[in-house]
Amino acid sequence: MRQCPVDCSSRRSGRLRRVLTAALGSALLAAAVAGADELKPFEATYSWIWNGTTVAVTTLKLAKSGADTWTYTSRSEPRGIGKLMSQRPRTGSVLRVTAAGVQALSYQGDDGTSSNKRSIDLKYDWDKHRVTGVYEQTPVDLPLTPQVQDDSSIQVALMVALLRGQTPDRFELIDKNSVREYRYARAGQETLQTPLGAVPTVIYTSSKANSPRINSYWCAPDHGYIPVRVQQKRANDVEWTMEIQSLKRE
Repeated sequence: MRQCPVDCSSRRSGRLRRVLTAALGSALLAAAVAGADELKPFEATYSWIWNGTTVAVTTLKLAKSGADTWTYTSRSEPRGIGKLMSQRPRTGSVLRVTAAGVQALSYQGDDGTSSNKRSIDLKYDWDKHRVTGVYEQTPVDLPLTPQVQDDSSIQVALMVALLRGQTPDRFELIDKNSVREYRYARAGQETLQTPLGAVPTVIYTSSKANSPRINSYWCAPDHGYIPVRVQQKRANDVEWTMEIQSLKRE
């Protein structure tokens, strides 16, 4: 195993937030299939497990906020040895669902402390096609194209595309004042025992170009293709696993 990603360093807390909003969040919507369902509000909680121990609990929530707008939030609370850290990562997004897909309107995030070192505040101008703001003390000014998303909006963008019968295999995610490409692939199927019962799943993976890490998502068709397990590996080493604990879906 690698070093636990939940510790007292601010650098690790930034990675924790990105993991919870990107890796898990991307998984949360990554495996919906064409026509299987529709975009619906939900609230899900997950235990984050490192080295056999739960070190944090994350709550993800998608809510309708207007005729074509949604809010997506994430908050995390440490458990067990995770309480050694002071951070409480949280994020919030506002986005618009259009005929063309998902357009992010804003994205905020921080580590729940008084420090602004890990704070994010992005605004999207679709008239000027620019995304601007601050990402962990780095000024952001990037071209805005339909493929560009942040760690939060990509989750809804992928779900909307898949529910419309599209099968996108990549997205570009904002990472400070640059973008990074993630690709997705199907990797099998498995039935898991969970607090929701025995759940059949389809397994998907995602990876960033030139990265040794691979994320795997066990997504449940009977529950709107929300994943019941998410796991990150570096080569053959499991770095962390997230297991679903509860789900409310309208």
